[in-house]
Amino acid sequence: MNPRRKKRLGIILAIFMGISATVGLMIYALNQNMDLFYTPTELVNGKPDGTKPEVGQRLRIGGMVVVGSVKRDQESLRVSFDLADVGPKVTVVYDGILPDLFREGQGIVAQGVLKNATTIEAFEVLAKHDEEYMPSEVAEAMKKTHEPLQYSTDQKEGSAK
Repeated sequence: MNPRRKKRLGIILAIFMGISATVGLMIYALNQNMDLFYTPTELVNGKPDGTKPEVGQRLRIGGMVVVGSVKRDQESLRVSFDLADVGPKVTVVYDGILPDLFREGQGIVAQGVLKNATTIEAFEVLAKHDEEYMPSEVAEAMKKTHEPLQYSTDQKEGSAK
């Protein structure tokens, strides 16, 4: 092999190695920042395919804030509340200022780290912005894993008033 071909081969190999390293680092970075979405029922019972999050894993969870469950620490901004869909409840602990639209009985999405089987240490809480809105991830997950709640005609008429 003459020196010119060796030089070209070396350049091509260097470019290939550089591109491979770049793609590998990008995939690694994306995996580190990926947050899986769960409903409270999926968090406790596992997803339909049997996967459950591990303690210390970053995740997103969506559901309704249980009425009467919000507890605020008088000394700091720390607040804890229960989150539920149609199944078991999960406790969310958040240290910060909650969104203005946050209230009991309302749908939210929290992003955080799983501390134990039913507790999430949240670093972000997002609240819905009107009565009809439910985050698309929450609606989709609840539709997949749960049957829709059945309401009587009296309840439907009462809610329309």
